[in-house]
Amino acid sequence: MSVWDDLVGQERVGEQLIAAARDADALVTAAAADAPPPEASKMTHAWLFTGPPGAGVAQTARAFAAALQCVSPDRALGGAPGCGFCDGCHTALVGTHADVSTVAAVGAQILAEDMRDTVRKSFTSPANGRWQVILVEDAERLNEKSANAVLKAVEEPAPRTVWLLCAPSIEDVLPTIRSRCRHLNLSTPSVAAVADMLVRREGVEPDAAAAAARATQGHVERARRLATDPAARERRAAVLKLPLRLDDVGGCLRAAQELVDAASEDAKSLAEELDAKETEELKAALGAAQGGRLPRGTAGVMKDLEDKQKRRRTRTQRDSLDLALTDLTSFYRDVLALQLGSRVAIANADAQDTLDRVAGGSSPESTLRRIEAIAACRDALDRNVAPLLAVEAMTMALRAG
Repeated sequence: MSVWDDLVGQERVGEQLIAAARDADALVTAAAADAPPPEASKMTHAWLFTGPPGAGVAQTARAFAAALQCVSPDRALGGAPGCGFCDGCHTALVGTHADVSTVAAVGAQILAEDMRDTVRKSFTSPANGRWQVILVEDAERLNEKSANAVLKAVEEPAPRTVWLLCAPSIEDVLPTIRSRCRHLNLSTPSVAAVADMLVRREGVEPDAAAAAARATQGHVERARRLATDPAARERRAAVLKLPLRLDDVGGCLRAAQELVDAASEDAKSLAEELDAKETEELKAALGAAQGGRLPRGTAGVMKDLEDKQKRRRTRTQRDSLDLALTDLTSFYRDVLALQLGSRVAIANADAQDTLDRVAGGSSPESTLRRIEAIAACRDALDRNVAPLLAVEAMTMALRAG
C-alpha cells in the first residue's frame, strides 16, 4: 500500500508531492553521476505544511519523507516514489529511519535544547538514506530561541537536507522562516473521504465508518479513534450528556471535575508505557545494571527526563480536554442548527434526543453564548490557567446560558 494512501482527501497536494519526489530522485541521481542538476526542479530544501486540525498535516509530511527515502526498484521503471513496502518507506513511516528526525512539542513549546541536536544533524550528509529529513510536527510551538536555530539551518542547509515544517496556518510560523519554505495548504477532508478511508484501511463497517466521520466532521485521526476504540466512544457519549447535567451549581462542579479527571486518566494511560520504556532505555544507556543503581553523576540526566515526561503528561491532559471541548462545541453547533432551522447536516445524530431537548429549552442567543464560553475555556487553558478552574467557569457559564 503506497505511502500516499495516508493522504485522505488531499489529491491536489499529493500530486505536487509526487512530482517533487520524482525530481528529488533526479537530483540524487545527477549528484551520484557528478552531472548538473535538472532544471526547473519541483524539489526544494524546505516545506511548510499547513491545514486545519484533523486534515492530516503531519501524516502528509511523513508520507513525503518516506517517498524521499524510497528505495523501491519500481522508481527506475517510472513508478512513483513512496511504494510503502521497501525498507526506506517502512522505517520512515514508523519513525526508525536513521535519516528522518522528528521533533514534536513535549510541553507548550519546543525549546532550543529540544532542537539543538537536530539542527546539528541537519548540517550532516545522510548516513544511509537518500536525504537527511528533518520533520518538525509542531512548528507553531517553536519559541524565539528554537525558531532562530531553525531559521539559521533553513537559510543555509546542507545539499541533501530537507526541512518539513507542520503548523495549523502560515501565520503561526515566523515570516523569516515561512519565506524560505514552499507552502502547501491542506483542506479538511470530506466526510465521505474519511468514511471511505475507515472502511479500506481499518476494516470498519460502512455504517459505523460514516457515523464516526460525520461525528468528527472530517477529522481523520479522531474518526479513526472513534471508530476503533470503544473507550473513545464512551468518553464522547459522556461529554454529549453533560448539557443535561447542569441544573444546579453542584451539578456544574461535578461535571467539571469528571471532565478533568477523565482527561487526567487518559493522559496517564497514554504516558505510563512510554515513560517506562524511556526510563529503562536511558538507564541502560547510562550503564545501570538491570534493577541496579545508576552510576555517579547521572542523577541530573534522569531529572531532565522526568521533567520532560511531566511536561508531556500536562500537554496530553490538555489535548484530551481540548478533544472533549471540541465535542461539546460540535453539540451546541447542532443545537444552533436545529434552532435556526438550518439544513446543515447534524454531526451528532446519535444524540438527537438530547439535541432536541436542549434546542427546545433555550434560544439561539443563549446557544451562541454557550459556544463562546467553550471558546473562552480553551483560551484559558492555552494561557495555562488551572484546568479545573477553567472548566468550572465554563460549566457555570453553560448553565447560565
